[in-house]
Amino acid sequence: MTGLKFDTGKPDYSLIPPLAELEVVKVLTFGAKKYGRENWKEVDGALHRYEAATRRHMAAFKMGEVYDPESGIHHYAHAICSLMFMLEMELEKRRKEERA
Repeated sequence: MTGLKFDTGKPDYSLIPPLAELEVVKVLTFGAKKYGRENWKEVDGALHRYEAATRRHMAAFKMGEVYDPESGIHHYAHAICSLMFMLEMELEKRRKEERA
């Protein structure tokens, strides 16, 4: 007997690179411990501040610093995390506008 799974056309999460995903989860865990879970949703001026954070992490990496000195986690993972926050905020904003 052959099992069936109707998943054609659905997002394939297995395409996410697992090592990169783990590093981003480490950043999220670090941030949750430091600031509180989902605190990022409450930050005033969040888009500008997370853009600045992304640029700081990218600049630090370009200047030869691979790992964030406070967390010990790769600067790219911090930058990706900030970009994910920005994307989530933008998508949520558009979703609310479409419902209005």
